[in-house]
Amino acid sequence: MPRAATLDTEKVVRRRYRQAARAPEAALCCPVNYDPRYLEVIPKEILERDYGCGDPSQFVRPGDTVLDLGSGAGKTCYIAAQLAGPTGKVIGVDFNPEMLALARRHQASITERLGYDNVVFHRTRIQDLALSLDEVEAYLKTRPVQTPEQLAEFEAFTERLRASAPLIPDESVDVIISNCVLNLVSDAEKEKLFSEMYRVLKRGGRVAISDIVSDEDAPPAMKRNAKLWSGCLAGAFREDRFLETFERAGFYGIQIARYDEKPWQTVRGIEFRSVTVTARKGKEGPCLERHQAVIYKGPWKEVRDDDGHVLRRGERMAVCDKTYKILTQAPYADDVIPVPPRKEVPLRKAKGFRCNGAAVRDARETKGKRYRKTVPAAGTVCGPEGCC
Repeated sequence: MPRAATLDTEKVVRRRYRQAARAPEAALCCPVNYDPRYLEVIPKEILERDYGCGDPSQFVRPGDTVLDLGSGAGKTCYIAAQLAGPTGKVIGVDFNPEMLALARRHQASITERLGYDNVVFHRTRIQDLALSLDEVEAYLKTRPVQTPEQLAEFEAFTERLRASAPLIPDESVDVIISNCVLNLVSDAEKEKLFSEMYRVLKRGGRVAISDIVSDEDAPPAMKRNAKLWSGCLAGAFREDRFLETFERAGFYGIQIARYDEKPWQTVRGIEFRSVTVTARKGKEGPCLERHQAVIYKGPWKEVRDDDGHVLRRGERMAVCDKTYKILTQAPYADDVIPVPPRKEVPLRKAKGFRCNGAAVRDARETKGKRYRKTVPAAGTVCGPEGCC
């Protein structure tokens, strides 16, 4: 029995979004409420051709270097430009020339209204952020590939380009945003896409991704449907696997920041809805013992973090220096009480820490075994009503 032909996802996505750049297509949109203050400088032509499903721009901070994956007509980039401000920078990347032309067409007028220019657009695939497609096109115009030898030369050229002049360099971005684009990448390249996101993000950087997910796996027949794939449905991640993919790539602090209760579309009983997921990079490095602990506030009896540390409610749980810094910052800081040592252990004297399980930190480890100080209460020990 002959095998069913596989879908050329890149071709069908390019074709549909080429048309969507020329005329608005309502079927590609999810209802999203944006802050109207940031829409005032954006021309109607761009607003009408926005095909997003969320608003990841709200996670941009002043001064950020922002990377927008699949920037399309540029709406999210121009919102992010206002949030990042004149000290920030916004990089929009897309592989569709028509969408990039639309985004660039209004760049000068938006710059004039803002009073500063902090946006740049590049043509590339979001799963291969090191390779400029404009550079590739320029090469092929002068040296078309017609023989195996020429193909080998072309492949060597692209590898040199990635290594010596990557379009988006390693660890160069503070925050990555994306609005309903990751699902358009072929299933075979989705892991590579997440690896690229991790590569370009600075240590301590973060991602905010709005995308369509499903509650069940899409069947093979649906994945071969060009309209469903280019319509952000057939290539959607299953919602639990979406989060697992962030984890496999090395991210931590993975959260569902927004989850639409009502599905955007339902096809053959499978629900497709918009979610926004945030995550962070920066848990690499040695585990060092500096006598730190954290107390989990609750309400759960215990929780487990991405590296397997079990935090029991109300108990001083021993953690390494790296984990202590992670857990006492966003997004965990509101849920834990930091317990630093009374005397800081210098890094040069810190020994290795076996960072797993659920070890309780004895209070004497943080205070010091010889600590015997007595501190009387300041003033009266009674409250304003005369009782303790």
